Order: sequence, then structure tokens, then C-alpha cells
Amino acid sequence: MWDYLDPVARLLDEHARVVRWDQRGCGRSERRGPYTVARFVADLDAVRERLAGPRTVLLGHSWGAHLALRYALDHPERVSHLIYVSGTGIDADRGWHPHYERNLRRRLGARLDRWEALGARDRTPAEEREWAVLQWSADFADPDAGLRHAEEMATPWLGLNRDCNRAINAEVKRELREADLTARCRALDLPVLIVDGPEDIRPRWGVDSLHQALPNCSRVSLAGSDHLPWAENPHDFRRAVTTFLDAMA
Repeated sequence: MWDYLDPVARLLDEHARVVRWDQRGCGRSERRGPYTVARFVADLDAVRERLAGPRTVLLGHSWGAHLALRYALDHPERVSHLIYVSGTGIDADRGWHPHYERNLRRRLGARLDRWEALGARDRTPAEEREWAVLQWSADFADPDAGLRHAEEMATPWLGLNRDCNRAINAEVKRELREADLTARCRALDLPVLIVDGPEDIRPRWGVDSLHQALPNCSRVSLAGSDHLPWAENPHDFRRAVTTFLDAMA
């Protein structure tokens, strides 16, 4: 996708200078690989060096939470705090995706048939946008409000990079199976905040092993929120993040 974190930046603008970017191959950035985790870590480092200085706070959401964690593991001296929002954890043995698929279908409700029909065929750009809006609407606890939020996320529509999505997802799955991320997390000596929404259709127990592995970690569950907790509980999201940063100042 493209950058959709403008609401997060606005919540934190009075507390911090916020830097965002469209990741490689996505949104307004050039669609040019390679699409690898290492390349995305290097891109993040280039953004940090150019715009954020020698050390920075990293906040990552969903796939971005994994990217932020990987960056912190590779470059801990360049990160002051890590904020891990709605990630899916590091436990390869307790697969979360089947639970997500079931919860997604349940949450879609009356929109399920249309979503499945669109997903079963080649789509026009307009249909691709409709399919994405339907799927994203399930990432909010309130289905009607979710549709409105999803429409806002899809405007302007900058298109999805399927090649990037497939390549990164496949590599992350391999990494979780083959790399000992748990041991690396145990050695990560910097403050970490995990932020979850209890209504997230991705099971929150997937993050338990990450929470347990990190030596300096706190975790906040924001009532009434799903995968994008700042959208459904902005007050508590801002309070959790700013309190964490103030405590570690």
C-alpha cells in the first residue's frame, strides 16, 4: 500500500516531529524492486539518516510493525524507542492466518458474497478498489464505521503492488521459520511499547511470544478498537504513545 498514517501524525504532531514515507514500490514511490526485507530495512535507514538524525523513535503498524522490529534488531543503536502497533508477532508455530481468515469472513457479514465474487476473478482498477475497501472495512470493530474509514484509506486510490506483497509475505514467513528472532529479541535493550486493539481479527495471542521475549516491553490494549486503534480510540492511542515517550525521556 501507500502511507495511510496521516491520522497518527496529526495525533502526535504536538508531541513529536513525525516522518512518513511511501515504501519502495508503493503509492507515489517508484515501482522498482528488489522487494526484500533487507532492502526495506535499508530504505528505512536512508529515511532516518536523511530526515530523523542519528537516533529516532520508530512506530510501525501491521507489516510496518515487523519492519520496525527488524530495523531495531539490526540497528539498535539508531533507535531510541520502538512502538509496535497491531503486528502479528514472531511465533511461526502458532499460525494466526487461518484464524484471521475465519474472522474476516465473519466480520464482513452481508458484504462477504460481493468480496468473494470480486476475489475470484480478474478485476478492473475500480473493482480492485472496491475489493480492497470491503476487505479493509473488516479491520474496524464497527462494520458501518469501518466502511467509511476504508473509503477514506482508499482515497486517493494509488493501487496495490501485488508483486511486493507476495515477495515480502513469503520472506517474512521463511524468516519466522528459520531465523531465531526470539533470541534476538531477548537481546534487544531498548524500550518497546506494543499497542493492540482487542477486536482485531488477527488473533492477539500471536503477539504473546514477542511480548515475553522483549526485556523492556509494555503492552496496551485499547478498548473498542481493531487493527487501526488510532481510528477507533484516538484519545487512548495518543495517551498511550505520549505517556510511553514521556516516561522514557
